[in-house]
Amino acid sequence: MYADVQEVLGEVVEMVSTTGDVDVVEEETHFSSASAQILISEIMVCNRDLEKMKQNIPDVQKRLSNIIDILGKI
Repeated sequence: MYADVQEVLGEVVEMVSTTGDVDVVEEETHFSSASAQILISEIMVCNRDLEKMKQNIPDVQKRLSNIIDILGKI
């Protein structure tokens, strides 16, 4: 899927002015509803993965706390 996204976006050219400002310009635009759907799907997958990680944080913190407690008793 990453290759599809890269293909959709095309090559990007970076233009830097003398003031240090950066403008990003696409050389070719191949953006369509199909390519938008690919990007939206990718965002949804990333959001799902992020939510799973957020839900696991308290469990990981508890496990680390338990390990530290055990190591403190040794």
